[in-house]
Formats: sequence, structure tokens, C-alpha cells
Amino acid sequence: MAGISCYSPLLLSSRSILGSSLLVVKGKPLRRAFLIKAQVEFVNAEEAKKLVALEGYAVLDVRDKTQFERAHIKNCYHVPLFVENTDNDLGTIVKRQLHNNFAGLFFGLPFTKPNPAFVQSVKSQFSPESKLLLVCQEGLRSAAAAQRLEGAGYDNIACITSGLQTIKPGTFDSVGLKELQDAGKAGLVTIQGKISTVLGAVLICKFYEDTSSMLPLESLIFLRVEFFYSQTLKLVDILQEVNSSSKISMAT
Repeated sequence: MAGISCYSPLLLSSRSILGSSLLVVKGKPLRRAFLIKAQVEFVNAEEAKKLVALEGYAVLDVRDKTQFERAHIKNCYHVPLFVENTDNDLGTIVKRQLHNNFAGLFFGLPFTKPNPAFVQSVKSQFSPESKLLLVCQEGLRSAAAAQRLEGAGYDNIACITSGLQTIKPGTFDSVGLKELQDAGKAGLVTIQGKISTVLGAVLICKFYEDTSSMLPLESLIFLRVEFFYSQTLKLVDILQEVNSSSKISMAT
């Protein structure tokens, strides 16, 4: 790496990072020297597509298993930065239960821990000279993974800013039941609109009761039967979807 002895600000590309050190002459510190070293390149979806198609970057997906199975870029590699935490010590059991009752239930997030074999798994598939496009759902895990790989000697690394949630359908060929941008959506939050519909139905029902004296009996009976039938069907759909999501989460 080359040293630059100057005091003026330097304009650096998105691939560079500025570090500083002391220049020592005859055992005495003389002045500050600035070092330039490789840094992760953050790109948008279209730029990422060009890196893969034109510059030969390999796509490395660092998401957990559940998100990867919902949707992933076709022909990508998968080395999760976090893996499922199946430890059974008392502290982990308590944390897992708390997690499953909140983040797991509402957001469909698995209970995970850092993958201790992450760097070694990448090394077994790619040399330090490889060009890697790291992807995750929101961009945080890929940035953390890039930092670990930089420390292991990988210099040609790129990440998609804000992750796969910014990828529009059709940008990449994908595999899975969902679009890439929706792979992080799971749990009760995905059906909150339907739950709101049912809650709204309760208010409408109360409105019918308050205005029942203003309607003919036949009309009132017809409206109530039709209304409760439609809302019952919606509620059944919601319960089936929640039950299906729970089974998938338990299976994974």
C-alpha cells in the first residue's frame, strides 16, 4: 500500500478508506502519513446487476436459511452470517422463548447467533482475489459480512445499499415463492391489514345495533347474515394463514 505525505484533504472513491499513521525518521515522529486501502463498494440494484453481468462478480447471500428459502437470486452462493441458535443452556432457552413470543411471532424472525464458520466457509469456496457481491435483506448483514471478509484479506467486495428489499421484480432472476424484496416479510405483520378488517367489522356490527330501530326487520336480518358470513370467511382465512406460518417457522 502506498503512503501519501500531505496535509490537504483527499478526495477518495467509494472503494477507498483513509487511515493515518506516524512517519518515523531516526526514531522520532516527524509527521503524519495517510494510507489508502481498499474498502467495500456500495451500489444500487442496477449497478449490482452490471457487476455480476459485466465484471464477473459472484453473488454471495449472507441471509439466514428462512429468508434465503423464501427467495434468492438464481445461481447465487449461500453462506449465512447468522445461523439458528439451538443451544440449550438456561439463558439461551429464556432468550429463545422471549424472542419467539415477540420477534418470531410478529415478524417471523428466527432465533439466531453469529456463524462461527462464516469466514472459513467463504474461504473454502472463494479465493481472496475473488469478486464478491454480498447481499442480505436490509443491507446491514452484508456490510457486517464485508467487514469480516476484508479482515480476512478479501479486497474486491461490493454490497447492495439497503439490501434486497430495494430490488424491483425482474432485476435479477430469482428462485422462491416470494419476490426478493418481500423475502423478509413474515409473521403477523404480513396480515395486519386483514386483522384490521376484522376489528373494523366489530365496529360496524356495533353501528348496526345502534341503527337497528331505523331499518325494517327483513333488511336488518339480511344485512347481518350477509355481513357475518363474509367476515367469518375472512377470519377463517386469517387463522389458516397464521397456522400455516407457525408450522413453517417450527419446521425451519
